[in-house]
Amino acid sequence: MDVYEPPKDEPTDETKDDLAIKPTQTATHDIVFGEITEDGPNYRNVGFLGTVTLMMKSQIGLGILSIPSAFDALGIVPGVICLLAIGGITTWSEYVIGTFKLNHREVYGIDDAGALMFGPIGRWVLSVVFCLYYIFVSASGILGITIGLNSVSTHGICTAAFAVIAALLGFATSSVRTLGRITWLAWVGLPCILAAVLTVSIAVGVQDRPASAPQTQTPWSSDFKIIGNPSFVKGITAISNLTFAFSGTPGFFAIVSEMRNPRRYTPALLICQTCVSSIYTVIACVIYYYCGSYVASPALGSAGGVVKQIAYGVALPGLVVTTTIVIHIPAKYIFVHLLRGSPHLNSNTPTHWLSWLGCTFGVTVIAYIIASTIPAFDALVSLIGALLGTILCFQPYGCMWLYDNWATGRDKSRAWLPMVCFSVFVIAFGCFLTVAGTYGTVVGIINSYAESGGTAAFSCADNSNST
Repeated sequence: MDVYEPPKDEPTDETKDDLAIKPTQTATHDIVFGEITEDGPNYRNVGFLGTVTLMMKSQIGLGILSIPSAFDALGIVPGVICLLAIGGITTWSEYVIGTFKLNHREVYGIDDAGALMFGPIGRWVLSVVFCLYYIFVSASGILGITIGLNSVSTHGICTAAFAVIAALLGFATSSVRTLGRITWLAWVGLPCILAAVLTVSIAVGVQDRPASAPQTQTPWSSDFKIIGNPSFVKGITAISNLTFAFSGTPGFFAIVSEMRNPRRYTPALLICQTCVSSIYTVIACVIYYYCGSYVASPALGSAGGVVKQIAYGVALPGLVVTTTIVIHIPAKYIFVHLLRGSPHLNSNTPTHWLSWLGCTFGVTVIAYIIASTIPAFDALVSLIGALLGTILCFQPYGCMWLYDNWATGRDKSRAWLPMVCFSVFVIAFGCFLTVAGTYGTVVGIINSYAESGGTAAFSCADNSNST
């Protein structure tokens, strides 16, 4: 594939990178954020390690908790193949984000890319999808926190009250204005999530059986499947869950925009995706191998009892950080587009603060309402992955590669034709998953409600015992 080459008059030494902005500078102009001064927030202060951590925390969060149940539908071997395939495609999509940003420095979000390629219609469509996606993910974050609080407290108070607490936590932490200042939260949240899933992985291997397995069957053996035989609805829903696990992709626009040195984006991406794919594969295989069809969703509930309480206790900071990031990203997106080109964007004026807090509060309130009206974790995750995650992980990036390389690369590289074919494949694959995944998820939700009656909206019922 073609690699971006800077113009001859542009320094290539990273220490002289004209895109790198140091916090000690008095004033520096950024094409997106305008004049960055010491008197306002520094929107270009995310370092290399911070970038890797933010990327990993954007990916490793709620998605990892639904992968073992996806393996139950697909079987271990097809599950691993699908997981790695989706991981590989999304890694390419995220690579395209980095090159596109260097080629078009005015791009801040996926809507800016849409406007370059398709005009106002492209901007409008991708803006709506992006905002809806992250608001729904924020809702799943709030829902995950309520499940954790219910588990730790053994349903200490009404779940609806826990949802309010989760929303307030998300609003307070996401209102930190820059990703650079949120980085330290990611350093706390990522180990918490990993420690929690490792705790459950070890526990299900040591325990006699998972919590929801029949207690009368002696000896008990796991009914895991090497190759599953799911119906179309269950199979496509499982793939939608796997897509959701890698659907932090659109948030990488915001991360590269706030990097001190965007040229180091690709190495950070490769470290992130290698670690994420390895962690997903190992954790999902271990938990599903020992739990079989009795795996819980979210997976932290699989061991049950005290282990479940410990796992959720350890995971809660990570769930809060995930919710922080996924509220912050759409709020920042709306905020930047409201004040872009205005002096209020990067100064501490009343208009700046009222606009910023209004954005974070508005996103939080809508996410809270969604979390309270669709209180089933697996159903919400599948719906997000199918309807919105696919559109933001696949189709635009094939179009972005074609936009940058269709005319310029035809006579310069032997890889041009294979990359054109691959880009078209990514677009077609994304369209198929969007339509088929949404259909399968909606049918699955309808069937679930027909069989069990579902869970009431704004309910006080304990939501920590789902499987």
